[in-house]
Amino acid sequence: MYSVRINPMQKVENKNVNIPTNIEKMFEAGVHYGYGKSRRHPSVSSYIYATKNSGDIIDLEKTSVQLADAVEFIKSLGAQNKTILFVGTKPEARDVIKNTALSLNMPYVDTRWIGGTLSNFTEIKKRIAELEKYNKESTTGGLEKYTKKERVVMAKKMEKLSKYYSGLIGLKKAPDALLIIDSKAEHIAATEALKSGVTVVALANSDSNIKKIDYPVVGNDSGIPSIKFFINAIVEAYKQGSMSLPTKDK
Repeated sequence: MYSVRINPMQKVENKNVNIPTNIEKMFEAGVHYGYGKSRRHPSVSSYIYATKNSGDIIDLEKTSVQLADAVEFIKSLGAQNKTILFVGTKPEARDVIKNTALSLNMPYVDTRWIGGTLSNFTEIKKRIAELEKYNKESTTGGLEKYTKKERVVMAKKMEKLSKYYSGLIGLKKAPDALLIIDSKAEHIAATEALKSGVTVVALANSDSNIKKIDYPVVGNDSGIPSIKFFINAIVEAYKQGSMSLPTKDK
């Protein structure tokens, strides 16, 4: 196993040269940093390696197993060309979520989860279509048919729609899975996914209830290096899965 310094906010010391490389990398990324013991959710108790100065240290050997399971699932999605909706609205996650989703040509939510995005997708799809139509008309001169006053009103409405739905443009049906950073912060999204039968993969810290998450990965969901480590593993898995797709004839 591995040992920890007295201060949980300092880097955990690795004294076992046989620890797998991915665990070494998780150490470096700070994935092991949990929250204070008082914030710990009972569902993650078995994933806590130690508590120092009231701060929880996450057991990265167990996290590694969870990540491996999540990676295999993501690979299967890639092999079937399935759609993943990336969700992360906290400041530390926004840029990573958006950039990652765009790199895979996937939908994303980086500002605020709108209630009903999954449970009432029929209505959400109408708003997406409205935004798509406006964007198309604005680049093809289609807005010229409206009066100046009408264009001003439309612009204000589209600005608001764009803020919340621009990441969903192109989404024609409910996603096949949700990739969430901080399942506690995004509990509405996780709950909707559960009710809608959409599989959830989530990076969840020690304050999260992971009982109803399909593929929870217990780890630091507030540190940017930790978030990037998790996301990079997911991206690589999806790309590997995609490699098994048949090549289209030219």
